[in-house]
Amino acid sequence: MSQTKASVSELVRHWQDVPGGLMPALWSIQNAFGHVPSHAVPEIASILNLSVAEVHGVISFYHDFKTEPASAHSIKLCRAEACQAMGVRALETFAEQRLGVKFDEQGPLVCLESVYCLGLCACAPAAMVDGKLHARLNEQKLGKLIDECESTEAGAHD
Repeated sequence: MSQTKASVSELVRHWQDVPGGLMPALWSIQNAFGHVPSHAVPEIASILNLSVAEVHGVISFYHDFKTEPASAHSIKLCRAEACQAMGVRALETFAEQRLGVKFDEQGPLVCLESVYCLGLCACAPAAMVDGKLHARLNEQKLGKLIDECESTEAGAHD
């Protein structure tokens, strides 16, 4: 842990004199470790002269910050109004059952995440799988995307 702590300190110190440096510091840590370890929060707060509550508040507010190591693959299913109008609710149920995880939970291989607009409203329902957009989804297409995730061990993260 001391090596990790030293690395966290190095990453955060780079941003300590930058106004609004918390966000880029958190991104630096997440890019380096795949998540923002909970044990790093007090160190981040101390270096940036913030309270632990302020740092924790930012991490918990932004859904893209992870506090646990990420799954190998990420499926972000749009749950906004246009996608709802085009049948995403059935896809939500299908994805949860097929993957064996609920929304916004880390699965062993795939994390199923909620998003509320991918900008593909005219081609709804839509999803982002490992950073790649997919539109006009149905159970067959989503099932194929899940099969692809399950057949490989690691994917690209967005």
